This record gives sequence, C-alpha cells and structure tokens, in this order.
Amino acid sequence: MALLDVIEVTDQQPGELSRRVPQTGSAETTFGSQLVVRDYQTAIFRKDGKGLDVFQAGRHTLTSKNLPILSKILGIPFGFKSPFRTEVVFVSRRTIPDLKWGTREPVPFRDGELGLVRLRAFGTYGVHVIEPVLFANTLVGADGLYTTSMLEEYLRSSIMKRLTDFLGENLKSVFDLASQYDELSQSLVERLKDDFERFGIALDNFRVNAITPPEEVQRAIDERSKMKAIGNLHDYTRMKAAEALGTAAANPGGLGAAGVGVGAGFGMGGMMADAMREAMRPGAGSPQGSGEGAAAAAPARSVADQLRDLAALHKEGILTAEEYAAKKAELMKKL
Repeated sequence: MALLDVIEVTDQQPGELSRRVPQTGSAETTFGSQLVVRDYQTAIFRKDGKGLDVFQAGRHTLTSKNLPILSKILGIPFGFKSPFRTEVVFVSRRTIPDLKWGTREPVPFRDGELGLVRLRAFGTYGVHVIEPVLFANTLVGADGLYTTSMLEEYLRSSIMKRLTDFLGENLKSVFDLASQYDELSQSLVERLKDDFERFGIALDNFRVNAITPPEEVQRAIDERSKMKAIGNLHDYTRMKAAEALGTAAANPGGLGAAGVGVGAGFGMGGMMADAMREAMRPGAGSPQGSGEGAAAAAPARSVADQLRDLAALHKEGILTAEEYAAKKAELMKKL
C-alpha cells in the first residue's frame, strides 16, 4: 500500500459534513508527510474510531510534536521514521442553510374545539459544526462519508418530539396556528439547542413553514369562517333572496332565470310578510319593550320554520349544497 505523503481533501462538496482518508480502514503515513487543511475544514487524526489530534486550516508537516496524542498511543519514539497506520477525518465547517424537516406520519393533537386531530408539519433549518471532535465521535463514527441527508434523518426525531411537546403545552386549537408560527419557531430553537450541541452542532435559522390538519379538518375551519361571515340565518336568507331576485331581474330571458326569479320571489314574499307581522307587533318599533307591550311580544320564528325556509332556498338554488348543510347542522343543534 502506498504511503500518504500528502493528506488532503480537495473536492469536499457542500452536502458533505465529513470525509475520511482513506474512506475505509486506515492507511500508512510517516512523520514528514504533509497535511493540507482548507479554510472551511478541520482535520482530525483518529485511532480506533476516536478523535485525537486536531488541525485547523493551513499546511502542516507531521511530527511527533503536532501529533502528541497519537504518538503517545502508538508508542512512537522521538525521531521515528518508519510508517505508522492512521486515519484522518476532514470535517466541514461550512454553514448548511437549507436542511428540511417534516413529519413522516401525522402527529396526534388534542384540539380544544375539534377533539383529536392529526397534524402534518414542515419547515427548514440550518446547521454548522462547532465542535469537530465531538461531532466525529458521536455522529460520524466509522462512516467514510457523512452527508447532510444522514444528519437530517438522525435529527428528525428530536425535532418532532420538541414540536409535539410545544403544541401540547401551548396550542389550544388549530384555529390559532397561523398566528403562532413565529413564536413556535423561536421556542423550538431554544428547545432544540441542547439537542444539537450534544453532537457538536449549532442550530441556525429554524423555521416552521406549515402545520396542516387533514382535509376534513380544513373543511371544518372553512365552515367556521363561513358561519362567522353568514351570521344571523334570517338576515342571511333575506340577503340571498334579494341577490337571486336581482340576478333574475337582470336576466329576464331564460326559463331557468325565470324559475329562480319566481321561486325566490315567493321566498322573499314570505319573508317580507314575516317582517310586516313583526313590525305590527306591540313594541316592535322600540328597541326595548316594557310593561304589557314587552310581555305581548310574539316569540321568534321556530327552528322548524327556519329549516323550512332553508330547504326552500336550497331547492331554489339560492343556497349551495355546502351552505345548506352547514346551516342545517347549526339549526339542528337547537332542537
């Protein structure tokens, strides 16, 4: 086997966190050989998988003085010129800015309003090596090449554990997620700091890009927003009927438009009659009834009447199937 006269790694790619020379086993070198370490690298001489002597950027001539630990372990006497076996790990000190994390499977979350839901989460983060020997001993091990994809896989479980803990402790409902992404990112940086540093790695620029519930929960969120926009059913049906009449009046030519216009007209007529009856009730003109007038006020429309109005509007095409189902479910809860 040829001696390693010059030990260096010239083509370490951005995705490589470390590379060993040689990549398998060990090789022979001698005192007087040259070690070349580039600006973004740290070189570590190892024996039996453990990091010993460390070299920073520069060109180094190997001697027993700059390899004191290895020389002691090998029992190399001063002035020894014969070859000895070793391995050198070149660790990249570059910042890796675009690593990705995400859930393999949805994680369960007990929502205060929706019950148990399963969430998927995705984001990005950056790292750089701050303690090369610790990194080489704890993560690299016997691997001849250690890449960012291997690191992402290893750290995924730590990130997901911390994320799950935070959601359980701080989030009440998925309805509040959008407003908490920044707070969540900052909190996870603090929680993950120690997890990363025990491997000799610093965490940079951690971001939560999205936390998404299943499709059925997303539909529930959409329906909730729609309900807030719809508000009072009676006012809403009046508005929809008025819109339908306006559309029919603007398109008097088609039978379909005429049918909708006639149907909506009947619906509007009924609601106008209701409004007139309400106006003629004692105390209806005053926001606060008192005495006998308040006692004589007729009760509000029954749920059954509102359901019939709702069905008529859906049949006439004024309400969509989704709007009809959502409002019907709301009313059924009042029965």
